[in-house]
Amino acid sequence: MLYFQLVIMAGTIMLAYYFEYTDTFTVHVQGFFCYDTSYTKPYLGPEESSAVPPILLYAVVAGLPTLLITITETVLFLVQYTSKEFDRSEKIVATGDCCYLNPLVRRTFRFLGVYAFGLFTVDIFVNAGQVVTGNLAPYFLTVCKPNYTALGCQQALRYISHQEACTGNQDDVLRARKTFPSKEAALSIYAALYLAMYVTCTVQAKGTRLAKPVMSLGFMCLAFLTGLNRVAEYRNHWSDVIAGFIIGMAIATFLVVCVVHNFKGKLLLNEDSPAESQPNTAMLNMGHLDSPLEKYIASQNHIAFAEVT
Repeated sequence: MLYFQLVIMAGTIMLAYYFEYTDTFTVHVQGFFCYDTSYTKPYLGPEESSAVPPILLYAVVAGLPTLLITITETVLFLVQYTSKEFDRSEKIVATGDCCYLNPLVRRTFRFLGVYAFGLFTVDIFVNAGQVVTGNLAPYFLTVCKPNYTALGCQQALRYISHQEACTGNQDDVLRARKTFPSKEAALSIYAALYLAMYVTCTVQAKGTRLAKPVMSLGFMCLAFLTGLNRVAEYRNHWSDVIAGFIIGMAIATFLVVCVVHNFKGKLLLNEDSPAESQPNTAMLNMGHLDSPLEKYIASQNHIAFAEVT
């Protein structure tokens, strides 16, 4: 089962790589009307000159969740380890025929693995949408530099559909054809929502009832500002940003609710059958055995729920 998951992860990464760094998938060439003011916004330079450059965005969406989830899981494990409820005989959890992992390591890798899978999935969905639609950026005609005289653009309603109409830099033109949906908006909202749901569902310490929503809303605000910056710099239309937000939120919600079950509980090979009826598969199923850390968090969630009600 674990090997199968690794194969899926490797396939997802490879597909994202082919979309991102190769010309395997040809971008659809969308036409335009002469002098269309929707595509004549100024070009403010390459992506590296943006207020939110790609290197900063990728570093945040990859590094911040890794750091936050690792620190949170470590603190939760240490708190539970020193508590009276900790069973010293169960602090090692079996995850395979020959491998044993500490519950801290198992939970951390589980949550980060699902997050990484979702990150590459968002990238694939966004790139697929950009390749299929070929939607034009607000600055498309600025970098396209069409020869209106040669194209016969005496009338503004003349529609130009052939790729040779552009005389500008071909790399800039190609980039200006890949805007729908917005990758920056999708990645930022995915990371923000995943972290917001993780903090809300996992951290149950006293005194965090206000801190958790503040932190979660802070993450969402940063994602919103990223999308707003894309529109303000004329790199995306509002429709591109909204579509990116929808994709990122949908994937994050699906993974949190259906895959990691709101960061609670255990992953059973067959949820309809009790653990005792599957003695031969207990060692093969990663997450089949309850770790003491998960038991502790479940008990804290029950206490918090009782206090609210």
